[in-house]
Amino acid sequence: MKPSELHDMSTEDLNTKLQEARTELFNLRFQMATSQLDNTARVKVVKKDVARISTELREREIEAEKKAAKAS
Repeated sequence: MKPSELHDMSTEDLNTKLQEARTELFNLRFQMATSQLDNTARVKVVKKDVARISTELREREIEAEKKAAKAS
């Protein structure tokens, strides 16, 4: 998932994507532990997606806090 795609998504969509990615990562780790995972590179991709989504959500939180501080 590209960062530009994340910027265009709503916060609710990002939270949904984050939950899906974390679930997929859990399943991939479980498959790796039981030696059923064929594509081990997928773990790295999903971990990066989780990090990108988390970063975007945190940036939005910080921006909202800055706006709230300016308003008061």
